[in-house]
Amino acid sequence: MTEISLKHARIALPLVDLLRQPEGRRDRQLLCGDPVEVLEETKGWSHIRAAKDGYQGYLPNTALAEAQASSHWVSAPSSHAYTEADFKSPERSALCLGSQVLVSKIEGRFAATDQGYIPKAHLSPMDQRLSDPVAVATSFLGTPYLWGGNSRFGIDCSGLVQVACLACGIACPGDSGPQESELGTLLPPGSAYQRGDLLFWKGHVALLQDPDTLLHANADAMAVALEPVTAAIARIADQGDGPVTAHRRLPSPK
Repeated sequence: MTEISLKHARIALPLVDLLRQPEGRRDRQLLCGDPVEVLEETKGWSHIRAAKDGYQGYLPNTALAEAQASSHWVSAPSSHAYTEADFKSPERSALCLGSQVLVSKIEGRFAATDQGYIPKAHLSPMDQRLSDPVAVATSFLGTPYLWGGNSRFGIDCSGLVQVACLACGIACPGDSGPQESELGTLLPPGSAYQRGDLLFWKGHVALLQDPDTLLHANADAMAVALEPVTAAIARIADQGDGPVTAHRRLPSPK
């Protein structure tokens, strides 16, 4: 489509960059099926607001389709949509964790969806969420670092936290600043670390896999990686990015 006339729409592509301005820099990414509100249209571009976190930006109209009530979401780190209910059939697209689809029927091990045939083992009903954000984030180990990324193909620090939280039904902003202000409970300095806690620096966030180990997407490793907490704190300070600015504890998954 070239120009659209929709106030509410969904992402029609497997993955799309959300830009600061038309033809501009990527701020975040949106996934297949993500609901959006169209705020303005101009010359083949739409200014949208993402329903999942209120994030605003620009994307091409060709990335949008009519809104629909999705029935399932991709609960595996990534999956494939095939042309037939057969893993040897041609692949139509690759989908990321969190992508939303509408299932019309089940054929053996596959679900027929608006995107093609997806292994049903990779899908969960929309009202069924995972229970451990750290386990979700750990499944992204080795994923390349990508500024503004939100998928298994590339992700940044706040994108990793958001993906992990949303998969477990925990509302989560898209950037580390709002995450530091809004996500979970702020703990006093010196509080003991525990699995699932978040540590923040200026412009950075990391999950604690355990009291001694950070799990984060970082530009030092250029990947999602594990790092000893004490070593990470020292490294980040030495590179000029300052001390830990907040220690927060996530709410229990819904």
